[in-house]
Formats: sequence, structure tokens, C-alpha cells
Amino acid sequence: VQLQASGGGLVQAGGSLRLSCAASGRTFSGYVMGWFRQAPGKEREFVAACSWSGGGTIYADSVKGRFTISRDNAKNMVYLQMNSLKPEDTAVYYCAAGGLLVSRPGPYGYWGQGTQVTVSS
Repeated sequence: VQLQASGGGLVQAGGSLRLSCAASGRTFSGYVMGWFRQAPGKEREFVAACSWSGGGTIYADSVKGRFTISRDNAKNMVYLQMNSLKPEDTAVYYCAAGGLLVSRPGPYGYWGQGTQVTVSS
């Protein structure tokens, strides 16, 4: 499956952004979809993931209550709505597809290119 993330940009602290990830190739609906991010000089970290139906979701503690992951299997899309953004949310955000609803990156076998999110203070 091929993944294409978009929607990043520059936003002030407290603002919102919605990231999108378009999937093509194999059956999208069969995959767990996740979002990860990587800030300069830091390890890639988990942000959020949802089950194939979208009914099961997990979030990193740092984004709980602010970010929401969702998916539209009919459109082969997954979204990350990010509200109340903070400067520490600045990173390159990646979408990924895998077989397990987990926060570690190993089970995600497919990765898209990143989209830059910059939050100014």
C-alpha cells in the first residue's frame, strides 16, 4: 500500500491543523492506520492509531484530548485533527499502515513521506 500525507504547515500555538493521508494499492480497510512524528534530533514517536473500522483508537499521552484520528475507508483516507497545538508538537508527521493496533513502529510495514508541522509560540 502506498501512503501520501498532506496538510502540514505553519500555525500559531493554540491553533489547529488537519493532516490527511491518502492510501492506494492493497485493501486499505484491512490495515491499522497510525500517525507518528519526528522532531529534529529526536527519535520518531507514536502519535495515534486506529483500527481497521476506526472504532478502536490509541493515543500518545502527550496528544490525548487534543488530537483525533479518524478514517474513511470508502475514500481510502485517514485523518489527524490536531487542536490546541503547542510548539512541542513541531515535527515531521508520518502516516503508517500495519497489522496491529500498537504504539511501537515495528508492526507498521508501510510508511508515507512526512508532512512538516511547525507551531510557533
